[in-house]
Amino acid sequence: EDDAPAAERRAAALSLDRELLRELLGSEDLRELLDPEAVAGVGLELQGLAEGRRARDADELHDLLRRVGELTAAELAARSEADPEPWVARLLREGRAIRVRVAGEERLAAAEDAARLRDGLGVRIPPGLPAAFTEPTVEPREALEGLVHRYARTHGPFLAVEVAERLGAPLARVEAALAALERSGRVVRGGFRPGGAGTEWCEVEVLRRIRRRSLAALRREVEPVTGAALARFLLAWQHLERPSAGPDALEGAIEQLQGARIPASILETEVLRARVRDYRPPDLDALCAAGEVVWIGAGGSGPEDGRIALCFRGAARLLAPAPEAERPQGELHERLREHLAAHGASFWPELRRAAGLADERAILAALWDLVFAGEVTNDTLAPLRALLARRARGGARPRPGALRRSGPPAAAGRWSLVAPLLEPTPSPTELAHARAMQLLDRHGVLTREAVLAEQVPGGFAALYPVLRALEEAGKVRRGAFVEGLGAAQFALPGALELLRDHREPDATEPLALAAADPAQPYGAALPWPACAGHPSRSPGAYVVLSAGEPAAFLERGGRTLLTFEAAAESDWPAALAALVKDGRVRRIELSRIDGLPAAESPHAERLRAAGFTEGYRGLSLRG
Repeated sequence: EDDAPAAERRAAALSLDRELLRELLGSEDLRELLDPEAVAGVGLELQGLAEGRRARDADELHDLLRRVGELTAAELAARSEADPEPWVARLLREGRAIRVRVAGEERLAAAEDAARLRDGLGVRIPPGLPAAFTEPTVEPREALEGLVHRYARTHGPFLAVEVAERLGAPLARVEAALAALERSGRVVRGGFRPGGAGTEWCEVEVLRRIRRRSLAALRREVEPVTGAALARFLLAWQHLERPSAGPDALEGAIEQLQGARIPASILETEVLRARVRDYRPPDLDALCAAGEVVWIGAGGSGPEDGRIALCFRGAARLLAPAPEAERPQGELHERLREHLAAHGASFWPELRRAAGLADERAILAALWDLVFAGEVTNDTLAPLRALLARRARGGARPRPGALRRSGPPAAAGRWSLVAPLLEPTPSPTELAHARAMQLLDRHGVLTREAVLAEQVPGGFAALYPVLRALEEAGKVRRGAFVEGLGAAQFALPGALELLRDHREPDATEPLALAAADPAQPYGAALPWPACAGHPSRSPGAYVVLSAGEPAAFLERGGRTLLTFEAAAESDWPAALAALVKDGRVRRIELSRIDGLPAAESPHAERLRAAGFTEGYRGLSLRG
């Protein structure tokens, strides 16, 4: 199961508020989730009808009567390995059993139940029983509750009317007894039996037993798929296979990406563009300006990039990345913090004045330090785009007169602190539940490796108790769905169906996508296959997937290419060329392929056929 250290698992479990977690998970009809064979099998075992559970002698028959309750002659025979009549005669002779009439039927009961049957149901009991068996010990109401509870303990899910008919008691009294048992936490109501109807009841431990058996049956149903099948599934699950269109497409993409730490340089040009047909940056700006979506820095990605996360405003307190452990320190940083805390959202001229006589470039650098540390945000992505464009030009200074009166383009818009977006502070349980649900929504099939790649505080151990509770609530399934990734994998039911649909490769063309795209599993949920180099999920790098397997890896800058085993039977050169033809990169100038000079590579001819030309730098393709 969970392979996190035991101490971490215990700490994560203890930090959760169990009552709050149950409230967050909610309750729902379990009829579609419980396995019919599990329901039937548990019921047979509880009633002593299953193989190996039947009585084999008089003593075991007496134990059965005490456990299950009074039984007719036919019911006794069904629960005995041999003819029970000699055992019945012995029990009657020894005073350990009595004959009673319940619900119009003659039944055999354990002598110890005499007082309870008399007081709870008004049953006439035979004379001559020891006082210990006939002295009233509880009120009639409590006696009936005890009989109803025994019925619940020895049956699968049931209707109140079934108990009333079995005990020969008025339905209203039985319903009152069930309500009392529910208040004490001994039974629950809901929908449990597949194909059933109406309000059903089930004893808590019985339901837990049925759930465990149902979950085990579900796990056995799923044969693990390959890592390539997971990659194919993710492209479909995150809508890269068929990008969404329409007015809600962008919001749908953001909903699935909430909280993901995405390199700023590829957020719009690669990640959103791959999911939303005809993506337009002004559409995202409109959502930000309207206050519906916020973007928050999530750390740097080297000197030329940083990571950011998108969230809907109402979910930011739950899904925003944890702030950087080390806050930027410096006089300018502190002045900017103090100004924003005191005056609220501010434009560049106001920040410029608050910073004093410092150099404008130093102020801008300090501001972006705070942004990528997750402390400051803006109501538009325009300054982020300007920053990335400036860095793409090599950080060159703007021409004289290029600075607008309102400030540099990378300082445009209104700046504010992130902290108010994170209030009120959520409890550890709310955080763990929200993060688990978001990761399930993003990945569909959630593995320990995927959680670690997401850099969730506390790692997989922090989410495992919630994931296990979700499984017990029937909202997710657990199993070894993808081979080689352990048994502690959790999946949404709909995701499992889609995963099965992608078990076998299809005829789709190879696809080039950003190596750091959340839908690209290699280097995160899946290990990289063997190759002649060291591929990574670095910003600016690309992976060509062919039927879910990596065929080629283009390093950032477009000068080095690595190929994998799948390259032999894949038309990956065409997908690589499409990066330039579609305007995603301006040019590719391959100097080395798998450690060899590009022109000497066995793949050189295929690249030439895809449009690459040979030059003094190697093989190149320009837009």
